[in-house]
Amino acid sequence: MSASMSPRRSSGTTPRSPSAPDLPDTLDPLLSAPEQLRGVELRDRLLSGLDLSGRTAHDIRLVECRLEDVDLSGSDVRGLSMRDVGVRDASWAGANVEAARLERVEISGVRLTGALLPSATLTDVAFVNCRIDLTSFRFSEFRNVHFDGCRLEEADFYEATLTSVLLTDCDLTRASLAGATLSRCELRGCRLEGLGNPERLRGARMTMADAVAAADVLATAVGIEIAD
Repeated sequence: MSASMSPRRSSGTTPRSPSAPDLPDTLDPLLSAPEQLRGVELRDRLLSGLDLSGRTAHDIRLVECRLEDVDLSGSDVRGLSMRDVGVRDASWAGANVEAARLERVEISGVRLTGALLPSATLTDVAFVNCRIDLTSFRFSEFRNVHFDGCRLEEADFYEATLTSVLLTDCDLTRASLAGATLSRCELRGCRLEGLGNPERLRGARMTMADAVAAADVLATAVGIEIAD
């Protein structure tokens, strides 16, 4: 095969792993949530087993905190700010997290089905074994983000900017990349059936095995008709 017909090879621009949250060795437990949550700032606290579902809590700021089994489903937490935070075994399903700012955050085992995170900024964030289907990331910015073992079916990345993003073993079935911009991104072992606007993957890294498995999706991206 001539060089002009060879598949594009890696240029060595791999995604950078997100920096882990910098948490203190001990955290003071928060035994109950304040009645008024709007604008609350919490530092060095452990939030465990709290039911905040359906609450309105704009502009919360969490710094060096850990959240375990905290239910934010259906809550309006627009303007949420997290720095050096670990989140585990929670539900954010249907939550409105518009304009969130997350920096050095690890989110593990969290359900975000139908959550709204438009216009969010995520820097050094890891999603591990999360359910993120039907979630909106429209107009959001990602930098040094890792999605690991996540369900992203029908997730919406409209006009999102993804820089140094790694997706491993994720299900992107019918997710939408309309208008998205990818730079230094890599996909490993991901399902791409029905991916919307697959042409936006241009420049992303994949193994040859993954590229072959997604040949129909990639062919669609360049307008190739697969013959029987």
